[in-house]
Amino acid sequence: MKRFKFLMTVLLPIAIQIGCNRSNEECEIPSGYKENIASLDILRMEDLFFGDLSKDKMMSNLESYPQFTTAMFANMGIENQDQLADELLLIHQDSGMVELYQEVKAHFGDISDIKNDLEIAFAGIKYHYPNYKVPAVYTFVSGFGSDLIVTEDVIVIGLDYFLPNDHKFQPVDLPYYILKRYNKAHLVPTIVTAISSQFNKTKLTDRSLLAEMIYYGKSYHFTKTILPCTSDELIIGYETDEILGSYANEEMIWGHFIENELLFETNPFEIRKYTGEAPFTDVISPDAPGRIGRWIGWNIVDDYQSNNDLNLMELMKQDDARLIFKNSGYKPRRP
Repeated sequence: MKRFKFLMTVLLPIAIQIGCNRSNEECEIPSGYKENIASLDILRMEDLFFGDLSKDKMMSNLESYPQFTTAMFANMGIENQDQLADELLLIHQDSGMVELYQEVKAHFGDISDIKNDLEIAFAGIKYHYPNYKVPAVYTFVSGFGSDLIVTEDVIVIGLDYFLPNDHKFQPVDLPYYILKRYNKAHLVPTIVTAISSQFNKTKLTDRSLLAEMIYYGKSYHFTKTILPCTSDELIIGYETDEILGSYANEEMIWGHFIENELLFETNPFEIRKYTGEAPFTDVISPDAPGRIGRWIGWNIVDDYQSNNDLNLMELMKQDDARLIFKNSGYKPRRP
């Protein structure tokens, strides 16, 4: 496959214009969203699992919050709650865990901003899906065991994962290109993108690269619709220069997909090159950001929605990736 050199200067003005238009620098929350805002209670579970705990108190905590207990600890492989209490006492009295908890409390003592952003997000979802039931939301310090748990009924936020990127406590098993997205600014967009999977219909029999691109494109479109004042960078997890460079080189990127007949590729190893986590998409260019197929899918979905005047529910219900692509009228942006 031929690799290309990204153009970062010639087309930069048009890229800036496109990027800024979509990022909605001057933005207001839709009035319909505001009418659905309701107060959200976030339960700070970390405060119950640290400190001078007895086994009886630990057992009481586990029994008092069965929804959290099941979501957080069901996969630990422990046979009964008595053994679970013993194990958790050992973990949460460890000096390193106690220090991590103290650091989380120092940085997240006040989470009113997270609460407000989630209230807006849930209001936006309820505007488009009136029957949506807001899940119970918990925070916790997992010792880098779990970053986010998002189901229809519960959300658990592992706050230790979202400490500042320069903090001394960082998960050691994540490369930087992923780790840089673990901070408070990315938290709520990441939660909303995870929630989108509840509404994102897809044909399980279509295992093509196009289907995967469209699936991710719909998820990002969902998040942008629910959080219209959130920048594209925080939704897809790109740096600003990666966004601008992708717009500047969109025609070249799309040409790579067409010239190499990739859209209907079903080999999972080939698909992963374009949608999987990576520091860059090397088969296109060492300057092309990773997951570039997801970004192209987002553009296709945006064009499909715009050119067919669909509401969010109608868009998310459409499970035919080939139809979405055909009716999108998608063409790369040109200067």
